[in-house]
Amino acid sequence: MTDSGVASLEVRQLAFAYPDGTQVLFGIDLRLGRGERVALLGPNGAGKTTLALHLNGILTSGQGSVTIAGMPVHQDTLPEIRRRVGIVFQDPDDQLFMPTVREDVAFGPHNLGLSGDELDLRVEEALDAVGMSDSRDRPPHHLSFGQRRRVAVATVLAMRPEVLVLDEPSSNLDPASRRELADILDRLDVTTLMITHDLPYALELCPRAVLIDAGVIVADRPTGELLADTELMGAHRLELPYGFAPEGLTVRLR
Repeated sequence: MTDSGVASLEVRQLAFAYPDGTQVLFGIDLRLGRGERVALLGPNGAGKTTLALHLNGILTSGQGSVTIAGMPVHQDTLPEIRRRVGIVFQDPDDQLFMPTVREDVAFGPHNLGLSGDELDLRVEEALDAVGMSDSRDRPPHHLSFGQRRRVAVATVLAMRPEVLVLDEPSSNLDPASRRELADILDRLDVTTLMITHDLPYALELCPRAVLIDAGVIVADRPTGELLADTELMGAHRLELPYGFAPEGLTVRLR
């Protein structure tokens, strides 16, 4: 359930331009309560990834602010912020580089100073959450793409984050892997921001959706209501799959 107290994530008047002067974000305001699952939607080039990279300080801005569970994102807080905000990138091979699955999942907590039984507990807890405990001793490159994505999620969960950011989690998955991942994400008790072009996936997993275009949030509504607004969808180059109707799928409520 969503906590009405301190927000897991609060972005206020965030603006950002790249060094070449290209302005990408224009005064973004966004709040996620504890336990919310929110889809971040928008066409290519809308600013979704740029926004996400501000959440754990990969990018920083001179304008506006980002806070995670009340902690501001700035240079002095980056180590703790990067523990609290876990980003799962679109390509799991960007996150998996150790000889075994266990070592990949242990890498982050070990760098926090954990060892012994405490480290083992973190690893087993994270692998169990994504259904990959039986693969702990396997090399990641021997796994299927869907399995590698689940291990990538586990590497982030092992840090016990406040906010989980998923970049296109359903991309390149076969139908069975897509379903398995949806079931895993649905069980997680963590505030989640899901960047996706997969609108049915957004509808199924996220009760709320935020639409960003040209660096501005243009809509923030219940997901089904937003996807059913054909005028809004068309104006921002979003299209549902042929024959799919938003009312045809029930959102998994927290």
